[in-house]
Amino acid sequence: MKKVSFAEFGGPDVLHLIEAEEPHAGPGRIRIAVRAAGVNPVDWRLREGQVLGPRPVRLPSGVGLDAAGVVDEIGEGVEGVEIGDRVFGEGASTYAEFAVLGVWARMPDDLTFEEAAGYPSVVETALRVIAETGVRPGQTLLVSGASGGVGSAVLQIARERGVKVIGTGGAANQDYLRSLGALATTYGDGWVDRVRRLGTVDAALDLAGSGVIRELVELTGDPRKVISTADLDAPRLGARFSAAAGSVQDALTEAVDLISRGKLRIPVEKSYPLAEAAAAHIDSRAGHTRGRRVMSI
Repeated sequence: MKKVSFAEFGGPDVLHLIEAEEPHAGPGRIRIAVRAAGVNPVDWRLREGQVLGPRPVRLPSGVGLDAAGVVDEIGEGVEGVEIGDRVFGEGASTYAEFAVLGVWARMPDDLTFEEAAGYPSVVETALRVIAETGVRPGQTLLVSGASGGVGSAVLQIARERGVKVIGTGGAANQDYLRSLGALATTYGDGWVDRVRRLGTVDAALDLAGSGVIRELVELTGDPRKVISTADLDAPRLGARFSAAAGSVQDALTEAVDLISRGKLRIPVEKSYPLAEAAAAHIDSRAGHTRGRRVMSI
């Protein structure tokens, strides 16, 4: 099968499309014929050699966590799924023609594979960071870098829970943020004052890593109410860096429910073939995404 892999840490140029042995579903796992794979910041962070978890990446390594596709192999002990089912979930080395998933759910009928591939890690992260802020119904959550995948999910989930949301983003994404129920404003000079004019901030999220932790602490008045998923230096200013993943299975269950009720939709800004994985990483790292980027197989 074709698979994106890297044998050394570095820039996007270390990614190569190779011929590899097909993986197989072990106990408690399924294998899918991948139709699309989510492009997440963790993908290029790991490729660069950033240490994000207790276990280092072993080289050579595949790329990708999220995927959507068609079940074609079922491991021992797995129930409730059949060959041919359309599923989305999380596994390993998903930038490939076949991938093994450890967590999955049936895709909502009205989702394309490209759309479905953008949900698993994004919704898990959104649910986790909302919980970590402690924001309650009636309070206001500020989301810095709100137009990307996680931001899009945070805005919609928070609004569904009765939380007022303020989102910062580029000038071209202001109408998009408003369409998700946010009070929108641009970043750049004077953004703190623009946020203040929109209301008092009870908690804040940094999803872009653009050096705004100090200002978010100023706006909330409490560094414990500031969570970052992108700035590893956030703890130096008293804020928290969120990296420990919660339950992806619970996130998938909630995502299916929200999607089926019309309360959650994350658009796909661009899809890439496997041969353009490097371009996908360059674009993801540059930010300014509206929704998600995915690999299309």
